[in-house]
Amino acid sequence: MELRQLEYFRSVCQELHFTRAAEKIGISQPSLSQQIRLLEHEIGAPLFDRIGKKTALTESGRLLLKYTQNIFHELEQAQTAIKELNGLQRGNISIGTLLTVENYLIPPTLLNFHRLYPAIKISVFGLRTEDIRKSLLENKLDIGIVFLPMKDRELESISLYKEELALAVPNGHPLEEQDMVHLDVLRTTSSVLFPENYFLRQLINKSCNDLGFLPQPTFEITTMESLIDMVEKGVGVTILPKPYLECLNNNKIRVIPILNSNLSREVGIVYRKDKYMGAATRMFIDQLKATTINLNYRTNKDTDTD
Repeated sequence: MELRQLEYFRSVCQELHFTRAAEKIGISQPSLSQQIRLLEHEIGAPLFDRIGKKTALTESGRLLLKYTQNIFHELEQAQTAIKELNGLQRGNISIGTLLTVENYLIPPTLLNFHRLYPAIKISVFGLRTEDIRKSLLENKLDIGIVFLPMKDRELESISLYKEELALAVPNGHPLEEQDMVHLDVLRTTSSVLFPENYFLRQLINKSCNDLGFLPQPTFEITTMESLIDMVEKGVGVTILPKPYLECLNNNKIRVIPILNSNLSREVGIVYRKDKYMGAATRMFIDQLKATTINLNYRTNKDTDTD
């Protein structure tokens, strides 16, 4: 039994007319009839009742059609899977990510993904929230990594994890030996923070305002690296994402959890609802999820140790 014969058989089943079926698949009617006869001979039973000009399926024909449809469905699934596999052997992914997340979430994800799919080119852009949203809507990005929720009816989101913030103090600071601190320490402690137009600073300001004050930082700086440098030099303390601070493994600073604060953010993926998501992008999202699981495991393990 040949696959070509099953294709001819399926075509006759669809048309229930040998001449029309032959025209549809591009062969002569006698050739089609011959192939069906050969198939019937191999099956050992007639597949069609030919009554005058009418053609109808026999019981054996209906049974073979059922399995033929299953065969072609599985073949179509195989073709789709192979196309998806080929999609993982070439192509590009464009990702927009918040700068505060980029430092600790993206590098391990990129390394693991590149190890599995070295031919995929990935472009990562550190952007502000609004720039990520705009670039997604303009199809300049495949996915964005942002703080949720991002309210836009054209975008879909996937939650990754909840990110806690923590206090970073230099060695020798009066707070160094504290296991936990209250956010109220910013009333009297010199600090270096992001400018007020940054989401993280706005979150800090809101929490402080709930306590009846606003922080007055010594310096406002736009990069986490520069904030850490100022902390190392003893200019002041800072508040940054706990996963980032822990990934630094910097022996010149101490990371201290903040007691009874709502300083946390939900980090997630956003993408256009109506944009086809290729296999490469889906696999990258899976790698992001795996990275966050490792981050959470390490954080919980460190907490248990403390």
